[in-house]
Amino acid sequence: MWTKKDMPGQLGKTVIVTGANAGIGFETALAFYESGAHVVLACRNLDNAQQAISKIAQQKGNGTLEAALLDLSNLASIKQFAEAFLQKHQQLHLLINNAGVMIPPASKTADGYELQFGVNFIGHFALTGYLYRLLNATAGSRIVTVSSLAYLHGVIDFDNLKSEKDYEPMREYCQSKLANVLFSIELQRRIIAANHQTTSIAAQPGANKTELARHMTDDEYNAAVERVGELMDPWQGALPSLYAATSEQARGAELYGPDQDGGYRGYPAKATITPNALDEDVAKKLWAMAEQATGVYYPAV
Repeated sequence: MWTKKDMPGQLGKTVIVTGANAGIGFETALAFYESGAHVVLACRNLDNAQQAISKIAQQKGNGTLEAALLDLSNLASIKQFAEAFLQKHQQLHLLINNAGVMIPPASKTADGYELQFGVNFIGHFALTGYLYRLLNATAGSRIVTVSSLAYLHGVIDFDNLKSEKDYEPMREYCQSKLANVLFSIELQRRIIAANHQTTSIAAQPGANKTELARHMTDDEYNAAVERVGELMDPWQGALPSLYAATSEQARGAELYGPDQDGGYRGYPAKATITPNALDEDVAKKLWAMAEQATGVYYPAV
């Protein structure tokens, strides 16, 4: 049973956690702070990030905290965040691509993509690319991308990424979370091909009580709980991300999630990745699409 008490010390390490002001992201940032890291809470609302820092700072920890504005639904904001970070920091040990949105009303990013696909996947693709050179220059660095068991039901519809045809909230959420796993695995393939030293790993948190469900009606929420069973607290949902980021046993191109009840509850373990996330042709097509959408190309050899 692996918990954050099993994390090696993170003193001297620099970590970015996207969406760190609440839920799993907050617990992830807290754990890194407690273990001595410098943690950048990258959030779309700076006031919320500062409030999270105030809460974290009340805990016992050897780390340091920094708030930064990052709107993953806006490519210009992502570039601005990355440029500011690169001017200020000379190393980046861990990038935790955690932030996400689930089943919102039909809406799009500033760049015209369906919001869930745009935030959950395209935004993190661009962010990782802007920071990639520094990640690769930092010994022992890792890129952890947070997916969801929803990826199991995902299909990438390349003809509907901007809701050109229609919008179905849960279908698009599953698609975005499949894109996260495809991205994480394809990134590791490219890292190996380029003979680079960073590592790309995926995590999924299981079923948790977080703000991610804020767009659900009470009936929808109750039905979901009845379907998946008891929800874990966010600290436990953060464990797969922390394991992927810090465990010596974690490996690139793998997925880590809770070890019980089909991945909905438990403690971190290696998960079996289903065929829809192992399709290299789809992964390459998705990567090419993301490059064109963002104008960000990496890894450069």
